[in-house]
Amino acid sequence: MKVLNDLLAMAALFWPLTLLLVIGLTFLLVIPMAMRHAKRTGRSKWLWAFGTFLLVYLPIFWDWIPTVAMHKYYCAMESGFWTYKTLEQWKAENPGVIETLAANKGAPSKQERFDDGHMTTDFYFLNERFNWIVTKQDISRLLPIIRTEQELKDVKKNEIVARYVDFGSGHSVKESSTPIKFWLHNGHCNGGELNQGLMYSSEHDVRGAEK
Repeated sequence: MKVLNDLLAMAALFWPLTLLLVIGLTFLLVIPMAMRHAKRTGRSKWLWAFGTFLLVYLPIFWDWIPTVAMHKYYCAMESGFWTYKTLEQWKAENPGVIETLAANKGAPSKQERFDDGHMTTDFYFLNERFNWIVTKQDISRLLPIIRTEQELKDVKKNEIVARYVDFGSGHSVKESSTPIKFWLHNGHCNGGELNQGLMYSSEHDVRGAEK
């Protein structure tokens, strides 16, 4: 039993190599054996080859195509960066205020984590006027796709001045480490890194002076 556990631990540690080994053995050994068996028994060797391939493919890669398709769909429908009020517009509406804001240091002043582990919301109190709200949510319990939304909020006027939405795939909110199924990993939508940079820039512009 200990030997089996050690072998499983090694397989998990070197998962990419293990996967290549499984794929190689499937095409070089298992599928040819299935085809020879089918030929001897008068069955369709190509049907047996395809069935053998599915037996290996589906347990490991069943969610690959659905994840890629759904990630592209949500990126096309919801992702982006929106400025509802530029810094200059905000300054014009609040003359002299931006110079008085002092940046809040340290960790988020408040954090809410939903009990089911599929959604988190962090409130960053940037200063006495602005909050930066970051929400991450699993869009599916079946496919590993995360929706990230960031909002920059003027708390005094209760209005959102900037907003960013992006989607990543390959892991869940609860399991944010490097995924075992590394081929599913996609950190952003197309243009997501640029939109994230624009959001960070907006947050930096209103953070206030470090004191």
